[in-house]
This record gives sequence, structure tokens and C-alpha cells, in this order.
Amino acid sequence: MINKIVDSLDDAVADIHDGATIMVSGFGGAGLPFQLVDALVCRGTKDLTIISNNAGSLGSGLSKLVSAGQVRKFICSFPRQPGSNAFDDLYRQGKLELELVPQGTLAERIRAGGAGIGGFFTPTAAGTELAQGKETRVIAGVEHVLEHPLQADFALIKGHSGDRWGNLTYRRSGRNFGPVMATAARCTIAQVSHVVGLGELDPEHIITPGIYVQRIVLATGNHP
Repeated sequence: MINKIVDSLDDAVADIHDGATIMVSGFGGAGLPFQLVDALVCRGTKDLTIISNNAGSLGSGLSKLVSAGQVRKFICSFPRQPGSNAFDDLYRQGKLELELVPQGTLAERIRAGGAGIGGFFTPTAAGTELAQGKETRVIAGVEHVLEHPLQADFALIKGHSGDRWGNLTYRRSGRNFGPVMATAARCTIAQVSHVVGLGELDPEHIITPGIYVQRIVLATGNHP
């Protein structure tokens, strides 16, 4: 019997190792798996590379990982948010690496990683510092930059409802990066607000099929 539901948040992240590359869903606080991130903070796992839209804010979520010194590198679009003092300080001290990626390019690099695409050309960032050192090509008279796919050891994502097979639905804007990240990681761990029985999810409403999800954990209540 397939059952991907784990008993606790601690169990869900127990095998995330030092030096892992982790994708974390979320657009600001929407769709961010706060409880899974908190469980990772408690484990003390370090030297992490985090792929996410931003680097956390106001001392919650990813900001906790940064403040605890557990992150080695961020690959993201918006590293600076209100209250991102810990990130600013560590980056200026040379203790935290940053790869800045335009938001659409970030999403497409993750999608390419999940789809097995070796790379793609985009005009975004052409002629800017973000294109330095990258291959460029003129296509239809427009300069394009070659971007490579992103993959990860783990993806921490937030769904709305899930069943024991790992099928997921999302709630409104909380969907954002979750579906593409689930396809681009070797192990996808989803925290959900509701666990439902098999057959209770309308197949037309399932966004992430269970084949892309390795673990489901119920996380109720408000995030810290």
C-alpha cells in the first residue's frame, strides 16, 4: 500500500544532509512551507544552497535559516526584503553567496530542470551584469542569454490538500513555485493543511500528481 504521509515535521526533514541543495516554494509568505523550514532550523543542518524566490523577511521562514548560519548560498530573485538584516550583514561580510536570477528566468530554469531540458536562451538580462560570463546569441535580431536548468536534492513546498499517494492541490496564490519545484527535486516534501482520503480530490483540481511527491506531512495552525 502506497502511503507517503509521515508522522511529523521532524521526520519529514530527517534525512536532509549538510551541503544539500533545497528548493523552497513561496512568493513572500504565500505558499512558503514555514513549518518545514522551522523543522530544518531545529535540525541545525548547514552549508545549504537554497533556491527560492526570496531570502526571507521579518525574522521568519528562510530568515531563520540565514540568522542561524545554516545557508551557504542563495539562488533567488529578491534577496532583500523588509527586515532582511541577517542576509545583508552576512552577504557584505562574504559569508553568504548569492546568485541573482530574474524571477521569470528562475521559474523557467526550475521548469527546465524538471523537464530534462539542457538549457534555453532568453533575452532577459542581456546586456546587464547578470549576463557576464554567459554564452549569448542573437536570435531574430535580439541578443539572448543562455541559461541552464536548476535541480535540487530536496524541495520543500506547501500544498493545500493532499492524499496518501502524494497528490496535491494548492490554494490560490500559494500555488506559485510549488508545482515546478516538485518536478525538479530528487525528493519533494510537501506540508499540507488537509489530508484527505483517496478519491476525495477531484482529478481536475490536482495540480501536482503524486509521482512527483515523496512525502506528505500535515501542518496545521498559523505559522510562527
